[in-house]
Amino acid sequence: MGRVSIGGQAVIEGIMMKNDDKYAIAVRKPDKEIEVKLESYTPWSKKGAIFRMPVVRGVFNFVESLVIGMKTLMYSAEFYDEEEEVKPKKEKNKKNKKAGDIIETVNDKASEPDKDHKKKESSDDALMIGTVAFSLVLAIGLFMLLPAFIASLLDGVIKNHFLLGLVEGVIRLIIFLIYVVLISMMEDIKRTFMYHGAEHKCINCLESGKDLTVENVMASTRFHKRCGTSFLFIVMIVSILVFMCIRTETVWLRLGLRVLLVPVIAGISYEFIRFAGRHDNWIANVLSKPGLWVQKLTTKEPTPDMVEVAIKAVEGVLDWRAYLEEQKSVQNS
Repeated sequence: MGRVSIGGQAVIEGIMMKNDDKYAIAVRKPDKEIEVKLESYTPWSKKGAIFRMPVVRGVFNFVESLVIGMKTLMYSAEFYDEEEEVKPKKEKNKKNKKAGDIIETVNDKASEPDKDHKKKESSDDALMIGTVAFSLVLAIGLFMLLPAFIASLLDGVIKNHFLLGLVEGVIRLIIFLIYVVLISMMEDIKRTFMYHGAEHKCINCLESGKDLTVENVMASTRFHKRCGTSFLFIVMIVSILVFMCIRTETVWLRLGLRVLLVPVIAGISYEFIRFAGRHDNWIANVLSKPGLWVQKLTTKEPTPDMVEVAIKAVEGVLDWRAYLEEQKSVQNS
């Protein structure tokens, strides 16, 4: 069965699935109902030939995925922010009723709904831009600059710049793995990693040619070669190879180059993930193994109700029955 074109990510108590120029966010709300929201957008790949060039496309795809991912994450969080706000209000109202007070509910938003909606959208956009920028700065500082700075302390001990670059890369990998292990211990992150597993299982179920039922999805593997975790791990490996070839005696110039070369490294890493996702030969499988091992930390076995959410997200962007019929016709022809 062929490679399905969808991809996605886990969000708070839900999953986002993306296909071509649309994406769907399915969230299990506090009342246990599943909310599905469908959004359309214009991918960078459709804005010009330059955005489809090898390596360059990887940079824009990474930024695009980061923005959509942050937007959907914020959307899913709203359901649980509202729940936290409603609880104290309910408790206060109960106390007032017991005291015999008359409770009046006033809808403040009814006065100027359009203006309030625009203000909220503007505020959400500003928050998203700030969050994306902060995330990028934090990631570059933690995974690029910190390892380079630690390795620079060994300049007087290690004279070979190839070896020094290798040591820096090992430090970067260790920091990355420690970070993943630590966040995987957080209870909320554990649930997100379970939804991450449900996302992979859905895609693997489709790619194996099986109907998208809870039973079939649960039986599928939670590991996938095109995972974002594998992409980040490949970024670490590619950075080792790139920085080993760059020699500079000035520490600040060395740190500056680490920042400037991040887009290049991301672009090269994207090409590898793209290759691994499109091929099933022994080379792609062997080179994908380290990323799949790391997925043991970032994906967990989901529950059936999490899989239900994942299926709803898929159905928002893909008619999977028609897809399976089409794949069967291609195989039989």
